[in-house]
Amino acid sequence: MSINFDSALGIHAQALQVRSQRAEMLAENLANANTPGFKARDINFQDALKMAASQQSVADMKTTHVNHFQPNSAQSFSPAVQYRTTIQDSLDGNTVDEQIEQAQFMQNSIQYQASLDFLGGKFNGMIKALRGE
Repeated sequence: MSINFDSALGIHAQALQVRSQRAEMLAENLANANTPGFKARDINFQDALKMAASQQSVADMKTTHVNHFQPNSAQSFSPAVQYRTTIQDSLDGNTVDEQIEQAQFMQNSIQYQASLDFLGGKFNGMIKALRGE
């Protein structure tokens, strides 16, 4: 009997991927806080997770006829990027508010760690089941 990790782990693997992409984007915002004209970007986590889940379900589809289209791979998806609205415009056109970006980055980091902890628990449960514990 083989183990299907996608069904065993559920949406949490995709959540980890989305959180990782969001962390990169938030770090890029912070790195460009002093770049004139830079526009702060973010990912809507809920929308990106829905997109990742729908692409995973598309990848699980099987073709039954040679003329059927092949589904796209669920391994690569690009969540929709959104531009952050500013509270106060800057003179140089930069929309990065360092306090907001730092808060968003920390919140995303905590949620990333929570996803890692949850996945670790799932793997530990599978190991115990395989050992018969």
